Amino acid sequence: MSQYTQPQQPYAPAQAPGTRPARNGLGISALVLGIIGTVSGLIPLFFWLAGILGLIALILGLAGRGRVKRGEATNKGVTTFGAVLGLVALILSVVGAVLTFKAVDDVVDEIDKAVAESSASAKPAAGGGAAGGTEGKGDDVLRAGDSAAYDDGLEITVSAPAPYTASEFAIGHTKGNSAYTVSVVIENKGKEKFDATLVTVDARAGEDGVNAEQIYDDKTGEGFSGTVLPGKKITAKYAFDAPADAKNLTVEVGPGFDWDASQWELKL
Repeated sequence: MSQYTQPQQPYAPAQAPGTRPARNGLGISALVLGIIGTVSGLIPLFFWLAGILGLIALILGLAGRGRVKRGEATNKGVTTFGAVLGLVALILSVVGAVLTFKAVDDVVDEIDKAVAESSASAKPAAGGGAAGGTEGKGDDVLRAGDSAAYDDGLEITVSAPAPYTASEFAIGHTKGNSAYTVSVVIENKGKEKFDATLVTVDARAGEDGVNAEQIYDDKTGEGFSGTVLPGKKITAKYAFDAPADAKNLTVEVGPGFDWDASQWELKL
């Protein structure tokens, strides 16, 4: 009678009673969110994202530390680091919010300042106005020799028009029309240098306000250029073409984008 040994069946080792797999998910999540929140906090505009992620990371990190103390998790270092990064992200979010709101306030202040400085007040010439100014107008009308004084210290003065004979090769002069020149003086009484390259000077003539073409020849038409330092002034001469029967000339000077243009009513 033959005997044989039956092979043993493999079996899994019995799990010790009362042991469970480590629950390390909270610590890992806290670390990931803490890293993303901290990086977001380095960008001021993302302060809101850093605040949200930092708060969640801090809560998860503290909950994860509770699991470690109860023996349910084994990643104490990861959990602690995630909670610390969450706190750092919260601090960065507060700093970013302060910087962002301050930057917005500065921009609003600059806009308000620019708007406040854009308008000008009339500064009459010595002696009540120069010859050639219009009579019977309101106090807000600038006449020849009057100055437009801006809040930042910029002052613009336009002289009375003087008859002008355009050269043979002048551009902008129509045969049969009359030509006049005016001198524009810009004085910088402020504390900052003034860029004169953006100054525009236009004119209208007669009761109908027809456009008075600017005349360019070898004596006029160059306009303003360069900058005007504080305490200095600059002068340019402009020539305009007006109908022969025109009795008045309206000259408009725009100092630049940040200033309102001012107008002078001049008698021809």
